[in-house]
Amino acid sequence: MSPVEQFDTSLGGPIPPLALAPMQDVTDLAFWTLMSEYGGADLYYTEYFRVHATSHPEPWIVESLRKNPTGRPAVAQMIGNDIPSLVRTAKELQRLPIAAVDLNLGCPAPVVYRKCAGGGLLREPQRVDAILGALREAVSVKFTVKTRLGFDSPDGFEELLPIFARHSLDLLTVHGRTVADGYRSEVRYDLIARAVAAMPCPVLANGNVHSAASAESILRQTEARGLMIGRGAIRNPWLFTQIRQRLRGEAVFQPRGRDVLAYIRRLYELTSPPGMREHARVQKLKKYLNYIGAGLDAAGAFLHLIRRATSEREMFAVCEGFLDHTEPLLLEPLAPATKAEEPLGCPIDA
Repeated sequence: MSPVEQFDTSLGGPIPPLALAPMQDVTDLAFWTLMSEYGGADLYYTEYFRVHATSHPEPWIVESLRKNPTGRPAVAQMIGNDIPSLVRTAKELQRLPIAAVDLNLGCPAPVVYRKCAGGGLLREPQRVDAILGALREAVSVKFTVKTRLGFDSPDGFEELLPIFARHSLDLLTVHGRTVADGYRSEVRYDLIARAVAAMPCPVLANGNVHSAASAESILRQTEARGLMIGRGAIRNPWLFTQIRQRLRGEAVFQPRGRDVLAYIRRLYELTSPPGMREHARVQKLKKYLNYIGAGLDAAGAFLHLIRRATSEREMFAVCEGFLDHTEPLLLEPLAPATKAEEPLGCPIDA
């Protein structure tokens, strides 16, 4: 079955499809491998390809597509605003084993939106219209878009929806916040539901999918075809399986402390390239532990100690102190997102 056929099968199945969000410096080949070991998503999005006049597809992202270990369809995401460059890159990416090309219209990082890319494009609907028209002509695989509700207000979302609708998108993912909202505000599921009603293509709901119960509630509120999950999957790699179990009416697996400890060890093993120095490996794992820790300890003691660990031994001593037990863990955020848990660049759009 081709990636495009897999894409159609995923969206047309009896259980709502679950996508792993594109997360910069996170959703690489190693992380895809890890997620697939824990049940995995139905659809995998790459880190975004940065597109401009002199750009070339980043080799490490291309590698994740060529070596896709998941057995599931992959979507190549682009970010940029120059039409000729986006068209050129879309044609290059279609030589790879991908199901779709996706345009990022949601990244809220200032370094991105100040260049009128990602979420910054939402300030210029006519420019979005022109970009989508050119890409629809250039893309022969599936063409998808990931968007937020607007730049600094959701008031313009009603203007954006007809633009999305007239370009025959194959899938629209809506993160129910504006660019200015970042990751801390309430998610506007009512406006995701508005997109579901207005769009002729399937819609995925994105934003604060952190448990099987929240997933079921969001699907009920929005009537979206499926869900896209980012931070929740880092915190809880069983989340995709748990959601499917709940939607099927089955008992939902609940990990215990030692399950999470084993996950962290596997995360450390897979995400550290050969030859990386111990200090660099420790610092890299801390990036993931920022998200995991938010679901372990409301008082913040876990992350307080983790951030002060300087060696593998110290880091895992902290992890063992909190997780070497058989008590069940919910792995849901215990407090609103802290500054430390928010993404660097634009990795976590969920």
